[in-house]
Amino acid sequence: MSHKAIVLDANILIRAVLGKRVRELLIEHAATIKFFAPDVAYADARKYLPVLLTKRGVDSVTAMLVLDALESIVQPLELELYAGLQSQAL
Repeated sequence: MSHKAIVLDANILIRAVLGKRVRELLIEHAATIKFFAPDVAYADARKYLPVLLTKRGVDSVTAMLVLDALESIVQPLELELYAGLQSQAL
């Protein structure tokens, strides 16, 4: 059982969709590290990815499926779980 955890932001989620290296690292370490992302990070990735994908000429349907699949590795955290921690971090 892993006691290591990493919280990712929207930029990392987007990089995992657009590139290979971040996605490979997530898959490689998923057995030993727990990955999390605030639900707002997923919302931001879903908001900004279509524009980035259009600029790159990448099929947005396939790319968005990759983002959806990431949720099995990078668990989304609802605001209720981290809201109290936000004020402590400031």
